[in-house]
Order: sequence, then C-alpha cells, then structure tokens
Amino acid sequence: MANARDKTVLVVDDEPNIRQYLKAILEDAEFNVLTAADGEEALRMVRQRRPDFISLDLIMPRKSGHKLLFELKRDRELSRIPVLVVTAHAQDDLGKGDLDDLLKNRIMSGPETYLEKPVDPRAYLRCIQRTLGIEESPEVADGLALREELQMRMRDASSEALRQAVEVLRNRTGRE
Repeated sequence: MANARDKTVLVVDDEPNIRQYLKAILEDAEFNVLTAADGEEALRMVRQRRPDFISLDLIMPRKSGHKLLFELKRDRELSRIPVLVVTAHAQDDLGKGDLDDLLKNRIMSGPETYLEKPVDPRAYLRCIQRTLGIEESPEVADGLALREELQMRMRDASSEALRQAVEVLRNRTGRE
C-alpha cells in the first residue's frame, strides 16, 4: 500500500483561506503539499514538478479549473494525474455549466470526481487516499474529527472561554 509521505498533492484555489485549510488537512495526513492560486500558476507548477494528485477549484480568475482540466487532458502524461474538483458552485449559474461540461465530456468520471464546499475534511482526505491507494490512518481520522469539533466549539465560545482554552493549550505544549 502507498504511503502519504511519498505523495505530493497540488491544491489549487484562489481563496487563500481555503488553500490553507485544505493544505493543513493534507499535511496532517503527512502528504507533501504544493499550492497555487489559479490555473495558470497550477499549470506551471505541474509542468515543473508533476504532483501525484490535484485538488482543483472550479471558478478562479486568470485560468479557471475548467480550462486547466481541458489543458491537462490534452497532454498524455499530465492527463494521468487524478483530479478532485472542490467547488462552491456545483449547483449555481457560475459553475454548474462548467461542471456539467466536464462530466458530459468525460474529462472527469467516477464517483469521487468533485466535492462541494464547505468541504468535510474527512471526506476530502478519504477521497484522495482512496484514489492514491493509501490506507486511512485511524490517528489522522481522529485528529480531523477533533479539529472539527474544536472549530465548531470555538465559533460558539465566549472570549473568556477562548482565553482559557488557549491558556490550557499553552501549558500543555510548553509554548508561550
């Protein structure tokens, strides 16, 4: 079975916070991660250092995920890189046509070809692991579940509760 440490995933998204979020999920699972802010930057990176997998936003400035996918599929070597489209626009006028076009023309096919934002971190990671033949680690899955719970609780927490939580974490990790 393959090992995440030996695999590189390229995360392509024009929103910096989404890029960082997806990158953190993958790094927690021990993947090597590259990031790009649009399709043009991604295409340059893919040609320089071919990733094992691409996580791709559909709607981006300069070069959309739709256009990038068509370019990748025209290249014999690059067409073999598995791609997961991660989009907030699968059901709206902005992206539905592009997504339908990719599916109709079999640029993407299979059960795990796209995920809708907001992304469930476990489903995201599971999709990439399955595609790359990597066994899901219980520790990684547990860590993702804990991170999700922490984020949910932080949204509803008071400033004082957040201060106390930060203090507890500082004391346990020995960081100031």
